[in-house]
Amino acid sequence: MRLAILADIHGNLPAFEAALAHARAQAPDQIVIAGDIVNGSPDSAACWRLARSLGVPMLQGNHERYVYNYGTPHAQPSLDPEQFAPVRWSHDQLSAAERAELAALPGHLRLAEAPDLLIVHASQRSDRESIHNFVTDAQLAEMFPAPDASLIVRGHNHAGAVRPWGERLLVTAGAVGLPLNNVTTAQYLILDRAQGRWRITHHSVPYDLEAALQRFHSTGYLAAAGVMGRLLYRELATASFYMVPFLEAYSRWREVAPLSLEQALERFLSL
Repeated sequence: MRLAILADIHGNLPAFEAALAHARAQAPDQIVIAGDIVNGSPDSAACWRLARSLGVPMLQGNHERYVYNYGTPHAQPSLDPEQFAPVRWSHDQLSAAERAELAALPGHLRLAEAPDLLIVHASQRSDRESIHNFVTDAQLAEMFPAPDASLIVRGHNHAGAVRPWGERLLVTAGAVGLPLNNVTTAQYLILDRAQGRWRITHHSVPYDLEAALQRFHSTGYLAAAGVMGRLLYRELATASFYMVPFLEAYSRWREVAPLSLEQALERFLSL
């Protein structure tokens, strides 16, 4: 059996198309999309429609949830409207029926032909838990309260990784559309099962990054998404972290004195 696992596309259509073409060339028995198809780059609608056209198993990630909950009482309360600008853009690209399709996606996947495999977006408990090297086995047991699988595959962390966990193996697929490991390629995972064992191969596929960056300008997304769009642009261009460090710094600074998001960005970029 050969499986291709694609995760964290984040509205980056050129990267999605490149990773998909490369994955298809590997002749997988099944392609699985492990969440966060939308929100990040400008082309959430095109990415969702391409993903849906494939007829493959797909999972819901935290960004699907942000998009279909936008403007409802269930929207994440901790972000102000300016911080929600990229989510608003993605929400408005999709029809109500398409947003309902996002909401109907499952949170985890088991395949009948691979009963020892569990696929999630972030963890079994949550769609937004990160797993870093310093996460303990006890913490993993809380994140995966009933794993019942020898191989667990996930996305969310935007960098490919393999973590032994007792008799299990925890594999992070890497990000197709927004890698954050300083390598500006479309990254995804191939799993091969033979003689009762899994072989894991992370793939890194060059794509037209300049075309993806140009979409931020030509669609009007960069202006509409404001400060958060500018941070996402930098993340895409460099495959390095901007958004989370900025939000953490902004939260600290606001505890000392009021400042706008724009002022915080100027301060952050001057560090």
